[in-house]
Amino acid sequence: MNNTIPRWRGFNLLEAFSIKSTGNFKEEDFLWMAQWDFNFVRIPMCHLLWSDRGNPFIIREDFFEKIDRVIFWGEKYGIHICISLHRAPGYSVNKEVEEKTNLWKDETAQEAFIHHWSFIARRYKGISSTHLSFNLINEPPFPDPQIMSVEDHNSLIKRTITEIRKIDPERLIIIDGLGYGNIPVDDLTIENTVQSCRGYIPFSVTHYKAEWVDSKDFPVPEWPNGWHFGEYWNREKLLEHYLTWIKLRQKGIEVFCGEMGAYNKTPHDVVLKWLEDLLEIFKTLNIGFALWNFRGPFGILDSERKDVEYEEWYGHKLDRKMLELLRKY
Repeated sequence: MNNTIPRWRGFNLLEAFSIKSTGNFKEEDFLWMAQWDFNFVRIPMCHLLWSDRGNPFIIREDFFEKIDRVIFWGEKYGIHICISLHRAPGYSVNKEVEEKTNLWKDETAQEAFIHHWSFIARRYKGISSTHLSFNLINEPPFPDPQIMSVEDHNSLIKRTITEIRKIDPERLIIIDGLGYGNIPVDDLTIENTVQSCRGYIPFSVTHYKAEWVDSKDFPVPEWPNGWHFGEYWNREKLLEHYLTWIKLRQKGIEVFCGEMGAYNKTPHDVVLKWLEDLLEIFKTLNIGFALWNFRGPFGILDSERKDVEYEEWYGHKLDRKMLELLRKY
């Protein structure tokens, strides 16, 4: 088994990420990414934009006309599109809506999950995996007997892939690591799948003063020697972490980083030092990446950092230093 992929480099676009999202993506984003030599876009999606909390089997197909345009623009500008379920029936790391079921234990939630992916597979059957991949579920939790065991996770992923492949046998599937994308799933080796890690270590650097996490006890970010839940990380420790991921290649499974970045409250000079070490490791290990996000508090456009000299860019504020660092690697 040899699952080869290009070294993707790109961004997450968040126009379908939240229950409050519109799904109104912008063609100019794809144009600019192509001009800057990026080749990948991940689309984190909230299923409630086209479904219903009371009946998760409902699918309002007209929403996917917006995703059709994204895929068209991807092909037009030479950018691979990855559709990712960020909120699915019974699970999301995003706490804006409380899930009443448990995707990992509840059979009805699992059937709805497979129902959504089967619909997506049918809609996009025939589009080459060169242009389109499916990321089944964003950031499964740490294994816990009460919430999700490794067996629970692997069983659902295998069932879902089996149903997708009945419809679209060649579709490339991306599987996030456990522990919110930080632990490789060593015993889940399926043909034509990729495993996806995260670039959010150390957490005090990447999520300093982030309102949606309990960050009140985080020290002021430093790099090197960034605090990460009682440990202090440097480049060498980061390298050790990602070396555990590329062991998957011995089993024929390629590796990609589906999200990375640092929130806009971390001092910009610290972000750039940390990011350069991370990107250099990724390039050395031939791991591609997608920054969270393109436009917004982690991104290169309109990040609203207080310590950046922005460049005006067609009505947006461009963080040129971060952009050029990403382009370098």
